[in-house]
Amino acid sequence: MTDRRLVIFGEVLFDCFPDGTRVLGGAPFNVAWHSQAFGLNPLFISRTGEDAMGEDILAAMDKWGMDTSGMQKDAVHATGAVDVSIEQGNPAYHIVENSAWDYIQQSALPQVNKGGTLYHGSLALRNSVSARCLEGLKQQFSDSVFVDINLRDPWWNKVQVNTIMQAANWLKINDEELISIVPQEKDIESKARFLLSTLALELIIVTKGSAGAIAISLNEMASVKPEKTINVIDTVGAGDAFCSVVLLGLDRGWSLNDTFLRAQQFASGVVGQHGAITQDMNFYSPFIENWGLS
Repeated sequence: MTDRRLVIFGEVLFDCFPDGTRVLGGAPFNVAWHSQAFGLNPLFISRTGEDAMGEDILAAMDKWGMDTSGMQKDAVHATGAVDVSIEQGNPAYHIVENSAWDYIQQSALPQVNKGGTLYHGSLALRNSVSARCLEGLKQQFSDSVFVDINLRDPWWNKVQVNTIMQAANWLKINDEELISIVPQEKDIESKARFLLSTLALELIIVTKGSAGAIAISLNEMASVKPEKTINVIDTVGAGDAFCSVVLLGLDRGWSLNDTFLRAQQFASGVVGQHGAITQDMNFYSPFIENWGLS
């Protein structure tokens, strides 16, 4: 994929738990991690602090074989973190403000190939610095932008989300987010078709958790549901897993039905383990073999 390289922009962080444990994540990072395992060799663009967590992220990327040339270091702002607390028995999440990934600098971007595909979410745009950086980067990917909406209160507003979606060729969103953005239509398919027509999208994907997902383009529609027999341990990162295979399908020219089936297969595998990612390459091997990627 040297002439059509996948470029992924956004947050990388640690979920930090009360017992002192921490788990590496961030939706764009999860997508980049899976994409690397599937052989896409993505360029991940983000920013970490000059601290121990930042070093751990770079070490993990290096060990996984990921290109770290898009990673910036910040001497002022700390590596991103989500503070996880337990309130009345339920987990609560605080996405720490003014993290390094809020300050991704356009001047520090590596050279990127204009023929590639750009993937980004919406959370990384909560700060104007990273938002401006992305706008500059988007100019090089005017016809190949994949947007993954991640609405996290209070870090979003409809005006910004609409602006982001208008620049997208492909859009992924979950059903709850779609309801928030398009309240005027009565059902999920109608809401999706409304966005497809008003935003001039090539494809919109709506994930629906345990109910599966649908995809709608101008010429076709696909739907998929997880098998009832799958063992669900942890649903964190399921949407990121699904998205990574959609990007793979776009790169490999798979049909929409094949892409969707494989995306659901992989997402079902991810929810059967703890955490959004794994450092065990054996986890990916059956998918790579069955999909003819080796």
